[in-house]
Amino acid sequence: MLDAEGQPAARDTPRPNDLAAWWMPFTPNRAFKRRPRLIARAKDMHFFTADGRAVLDGTAGLWCCNAGHGRDPIVAAIQAQAAELDFSPAFQFGHPKAFALAARIAALAPGDLDHVFFCNSGSEAVDTALKIALAYWNLSGQGQRTRLIGRERGYSGVGFGGISVGGIVANRKMFGTALAGVDHLPPTYNREKQAFTKGEPEWGAHLADDLDRIVALHDASTIAAVIVEPMAGSTGVLPPPKGYLQRLRKICDKHGILLIFDEVITGFGRLGTAFAAERYGVIPDMITFAKGVTSGTVPMAGVVMRKGIYDAFMRGPEHVIELFHGYTYSAHPLACAAGLATLDVYRDENLFGRAAALEGKWADAAMSLKGTPGVLDIRTLGLVAAVDLASRPDAVGKRAYDAMEKAFHEHGLMFRITGDTIALSPPLIISEDQIGEIFDKVKKVIAQVI
Repeated sequence: MLDAEGQPAARDTPRPNDLAAWWMPFTPNRAFKRRPRLIARAKDMHFFTADGRAVLDGTAGLWCCNAGHGRDPIVAAIQAQAAELDFSPAFQFGHPKAFALAARIAALAPGDLDHVFFCNSGSEAVDTALKIALAYWNLSGQGQRTRLIGRERGYSGVGFGGISVGGIVANRKMFGTALAGVDHLPPTYNREKQAFTKGEPEWGAHLADDLDRIVALHDASTIAAVIVEPMAGSTGVLPPPKGYLQRLRKICDKHGILLIFDEVITGFGRLGTAFAAERYGVIPDMITFAKGVTSGTVPMAGVVMRKGIYDAFMRGPEHVIELFHGYTYSAHPLACAAGLATLDVYRDENLFGRAAALEGKWADAAMSLKGTPGVLDIRTLGLVAAVDLASRPDAVGKRAYDAMEKAFHEHGLMFRITGDTIALSPPLIISEDQIGEIFDKVKKVIAQVI
């Protein structure tokens, strides 16, 4: 690296205003670095820029800060844990908070999903669940069950397993064939049939029946698992049609296929229940989680699985490793402390119930944008909403990008975009006044970019 005069710079010279070195993820780096959106601190419902300007968080960080920012009990738990036990290996050793957090999460999960495997991100959780599914069938004497079924317009992280079962073109096209033997269900969204729906659309349950077609093509004896997001989030908020998930469960049962719910976004209150599986009365065989488990404070993720899956691995000699899989930072002490404190906040403030109680007001506020020039569709579910904008013919995605920039710099609001869709998913501590504030500002921003 050269200094301002073109001479070699000292390797440890601080360069606080140099934005060049960080290659930012899922970001148009050149556009960002021309006009940065920098955040210096956060508290409760707001981020703050370096000059102290408040920015209302309409995205719970990145679908993750469900309890809000800088919550004192969570901060204190992390600080205390760092002083007490900064790290403990998860291979062949354990620490008490890992077992305590696993028990708390298992208690929140429905049915007999009562064993937890920890990792560090939603992407790792998905790859973990897929590996467990494949290993389970090997142990069950059906090792030919290797095919995995995802869904078009699904997002299941960025590992090779996740992009294979995922169905977002941009996440797949540059990285080769990824995993072989993967097939996809059709997406659950049809604007003509579902536009401006609050909650679950009436149309679309039959789309689950496409799994029968896939089974007929490949034969059930080759299929290990189906993985879907109960609500597809990152692709633009696609709620499941009424009866869709229940139908998918029945078809999986008919053919003996494992069903995995990717609840990285929907877990921990986003849809008004601990997990979306509870909202829909469907018990999958595995649930992946991340994000909200620590309210975004420390990376943490995992897989909750049914007892029968766990038990299938516990049949060999006791001294032999049952699953050759894991991560250095699985069940990291700081993450476990953060998770336990976060679950306490959710419980003590009844934030899952609060999200359920606010769902109607949230949906009404979102639908107030109907009829706004340039708005093609609005979708809501739980405390999530999506607003589809008409694309510019010569620059798909540019209208929403401009809206995001204006919202941050001119209106003190952060939201997420995917293509020309504005996505909103605020912390569960949001007030009714702040709900109104978010959609008032979104309407002003849309008027500026149309």
